[in-house]
Amino acid sequence: MIQQLRHALLILFFSTTIFAQWNNPHHESTSHNTLHGAFSSAPKTLDPARAYSSDETQIIAQIYEPPLQYDYLKRPYQLIPLTLREMPTVTYVTKNGKIIYTIYDLKIKPRIYYQPHPALKTKRELIAQDYVYQIKRLASPTVNSPIFGVMSKYIVGFSDYAKTLQNAYQHKSFINLHDYPLAGATVINKYEYHIKIHGVYPQFLYWLAMPFFSPMPYEADLFYAQPTMKEKNITVDWYPVGTGSYLLEKNNPNEEMVLAKNPHFRGEKHPVSNESIPQVEKLVLSLDKESIPRWNKFLQGYYDRSGISADSFDSAIQLDKNGNPILTKAMQEKGIRLETTVSPSVFYIGFNMLDEVVGGNNKKLRQAISITIDYEEYIQLFLNGRGVAAHGPIPPGIFGYEKNNINKVIYFWNGHNAKRKPIEDAKKLLAEAGYPNGIDPKTGKALVLNYDVTSTGNPDDKAQLNWMRKQFAKLGIELNIRHTEYNRFQEKVRTGNVQIFSWGWLADYPDPENFLFLLYSANGKVKHGGENATNYTDPRADALFNEIKNMPTDEKRLIKIREYLALVQEDAPWIWGVHPIDFTLSHQWVSPTKPHAIANNTLQYQKINPMLRAQLQEKWNKPILWPLWILLGFLILIFIPLIVTYWKRENKTTVKKYWK
Repeated sequence: MIQQLRHALLILFFSTTIFAQWNNPHHESTSHNTLHGAFSSAPKTLDPARAYSSDETQIIAQIYEPPLQYDYLKRPYQLIPLTLREMPTVTYVTKNGKIIYTIYDLKIKPRIYYQPHPALKTKRELIAQDYVYQIKRLASPTVNSPIFGVMSKYIVGFSDYAKTLQNAYQHKSFINLHDYPLAGATVINKYEYHIKIHGVYPQFLYWLAMPFFSPMPYEADLFYAQPTMKEKNITVDWYPVGTGSYLLEKNNPNEEMVLAKNPHFRGEKHPVSNESIPQVEKLVLSLDKESIPRWNKFLQGYYDRSGISADSFDSAIQLDKNGNPILTKAMQEKGIRLETTVSPSVFYIGFNMLDEVVGGNNKKLRQAISITIDYEEYIQLFLNGRGVAAHGPIPPGIFGYEKNNINKVIYFWNGHNAKRKPIEDAKKLLAEAGYPNGIDPKTGKALVLNYDVTSTGNPDDKAQLNWMRKQFAKLGIELNIRHTEYNRFQEKVRTGNVQIFSWGWLADYPDPENFLFLLYSANGKVKHGGENATNYTDPRADALFNEIKNMPTDEKRLIKIREYLALVQEDAPWIWGVHPIDFTLSHQWVSPTKPHAIANNTLQYQKINPMLRAQLQEKWNKPILWPLWILLGFLILIFIPLIVTYWKRENKTTVKKYWK
C-alpha cells in the first residue's frame, strides 16, 4: 500500500514538472535561431523547371538562383542582378528596319558554389553551362515544363529543339543535353551565355527572375536519372540542388520540411542593416492541415508568423472609426504586428466564350449577370472585407490600374464613390438579351446556367455556393452547380466543356502584359492550350494587346491600356471578381520586414530574437497546476485513512505474534 502511494505521488510530481513542455509541437528548443511556420498541403514538385504554384516557389526560391532578382526595397518593383555581375546587355538584330531578334548577354559572377550534394563530388562552382542546360530542360518531354508553350514563341529554335529531344528519347532513357545544341541558348565562355529570342519582348527580363531559369548542373540530372534513384522516388522533384542561401535539409511532406543555411553560400549584405545574410539558421515548416490548430499554435508562440482564417478574423481584427483594420486589444497585448498588402492577383468568374448561350455575341446577358453578382457583399461576407472589387484584369500595384477608372458597364459615380448599378439595369439588359425575367424562350421556363466548381464540401464552400445561387436568382436564372474533382475540372476547362466557372491568376511579374495576356486570343485554352481560360477572341483587343505589350511604361501606354480595358469591360468575358488583400501577423520577436508581393526569395532578409521568443512562450504556456494540486489533496484524503488502517492491522498482527 505504501509503495502504491509512493508511485502515485511520483507520477503526479513528474506530471507537474514536465507539463510545461507538453504543448510544444517542435522537436528542438525554440531558443535556437530557427523560424517556425506551417503548410497545409504538400507541394507537388520542387523541380524549378516545373514548379509554378505559390507554395512550391516559396520553397525553391530560397534554394535556386535565377540570374536576376527583385530589389527588396524599391517600389515600383525593380529588377537587379542576382548571380550576374551586371544587368544583361541587350542587342537587337534588325532586317529591313525591323527587329527580328533580341540577344541577351548574361555574365555571371565567379566563385558562386552549389550546396553540398552527392551528385557533386567536389565544391562545384556555378558556370554558364548550367544555366543553358536548364533552359534546354524546359523543352524536354521528360520534364513537361508549364512554360514550354510560352517560351516556344520566343526562344529561337525552342519548338524544333523539343522535337529533337522527343526523337532522342525514343532510343535512350537519358540524354546529355549538352550534346544537343539550342540556337536560342549558347555558352560563350565559363561565365557568360547568350539567350536569343524572336522579335522584341521586354517582359522576358522578368522571366529571368523566376526559378524556371535557375541553373541545373548536368551532374545532378545524371545522378537522378539512375534507375535505382527512380525506383526509390529520389528525383529532382523532391531533392533540389541549388546555389541559394538555403538547402532542403529534410523533406517529409507528411510531417515537416526543413530549410537550413547553405554552408557554401557566398554571403550577401542586408540592404538596410548591412548585416550578413541569411540571418535565420533554419526554417521549419510543419504540416498543419486545420486552420484552428494552426491559429492556436501561433497564439501560443509556436509559429512565428500567420495569416488569418475566417474563423479567427474577429478575434484578431477590428475596424477603427474610419473602417480601417487594426489589431484587437488581445493581439496588441501580445505585441503582434499586422501587415496588409493587396495581392497582385485576380479571382474571377469566367464565361466560356465558345458556349452558345453565355459566349459569343451574347454580351448583354454577360453584362446583366456581371451587374447582379454583388462582389462588394461577397468580400464582406466571405473575405471579412479583405479584398478590392475588380473593375478589370489589372490589380492594384501594377501599372495600368487606376482607382478612378471604373468599369462603367457595372458601376456609376455616386459623388466620389463608385456604386454598383441597380438590379433594374441588369434586368433591362437581360430582357434585351432575349431572357425577360430570366425566362428561356426555348423552354418557357427559367434559364438554367451551369456553374462548374471544385468544391471541397466544407461549410464555407456550401455557404458561398448558396450565395451565388441567390445572386443569379435575382434575375430569375436558375444556377445548376456541377461539383467536379480538381483534375477533372481542369480537363473540362481545357476542352471547353464548361459554361461558367471560377478561375484566378497570380502575377508572374509586375507588368500589365502579364494580366492582359489572359484575354489574348492566341492564348486561348481550347485552341492553343494557353492561359485565356474563357477563350475570349476579339481582333480589336488583340491589336491593342500587341501594341501595349512592347511599349515603354509611360503615358502613351496608359492611354492604350484604358482603351483596351473599356473594350473588354464592354464584352464582359469575365465577372471581374476580386483582388484579395493579404493579412499577415508577426510576433514581436520577428524583426519587421518589407512585404514584397512578387519576390519569393525573402527568407534571407528575415531575423528573429529566439531568446525573447523562448521567454514569451514560457510566459504564455504556463501549466495550470491547481487541478493537479486538488487531485493531490484528494489522493491524500483517500490514502490517509487507508494508511492508518493498514498500519493498525500490521501493528496488531505483530503484537499477536510477539505474545504467542
